[in-house]
Amino acid sequence: MPLALFDLDNTLLAGDSDYAWGQYLVERGIVDGDRYEAANQRFYDLYRKGELDIYEFTRFAFTPLKENDYHQLLQWRAEFIAEKIRPMMLEKGRQAIDEHHERGDTVIVITATNRFVTAPIAAAFGVKHLIATVPAMREGRFTGEVEGTPCFQQGKVARLEAWLEANDASLDGSTFYSDSHNDLPLLELVENPVAVDADETLTETARQRGWPVISFR
Repeated sequence: MPLALFDLDNTLLAGDSDYAWGQYLVERGIVDGDRYEAANQRFYDLYRKGELDIYEFTRFAFTPLKENDYHQLLQWRAEFIAEKIRPMMLEKGRQAIDEHHERGDTVIVITATNRFVTAPIAAAFGVKHLIATVPAMREGRFTGEVEGTPCFQQGKVARLEAWLEANDASLDGSTFYSDSHNDLPLLELVENPVAVDADETLTETARQRGWPVISFR
């Protein structure tokens, strides 16, 4: 079955779930407000410029996971999904997912944002398959480290290739929807790249190459 790959942040969502999770932690007083918010904004700006050091970012982003009890994190996450994520979920994105399901395609959410934050979001969109950055766990607690390759830029290709091998699948007839120039390595790999509410760099690249440029907003 052909794959229908969807980026999550600013593609299916009208916002960035990683950044929003950081804002939620600040608002709940779980992290030091001013310092954490400033760092969160700095990393988000670097991401948009294509200059993010993913390992530096994961060390920052995974610290609250490491420092808190897993069951408490689950409670916070449920509140976060209800308060922050549900209002971001784009109906046109959900419709695109449904259309691919109706065609019999295998739908995958593929995102740089970590699996702890994104697993319930993919499920809320009705998507069973998720490829995401994985925060390492040992004995029921997060370690603060990354498990395997971060699902970012070329790493997103590597993580997808591992998924293809494990599931005896291919990219024949594949489609990938994304907003970000950070996803160009994967957009260049699939048969049907689609720019969705894309940043300036990706929009220009898509127009030069004749890729569809659409909006879920």
